[in-house]
Amino acid sequence: MAKKLKITLVRSKIGCPKKQKLTLEALGLRKREHSTIKPDNPQIRGMIKKVWDLVKVEEIED
Repeated sequence: MAKKLKITLVRSKIGCPKKQKLTLEALGLRKREHSTIKPDNPQIRGMIKKVWDLVKVEEIED
């Protein structure tokens, strides 16, 4: 079974550097408390690492 990650934006992106805003947009996170489900791979993990202080990540089984 492939693992997936549920990524939730818990802090606002107002006042963040442009690179962080673009990373959040690439992850599909638009508003606070908005969640997306992404596959668990190195590319997504790297994006999460860039915005670790703004998001909450949960592993879910598919």
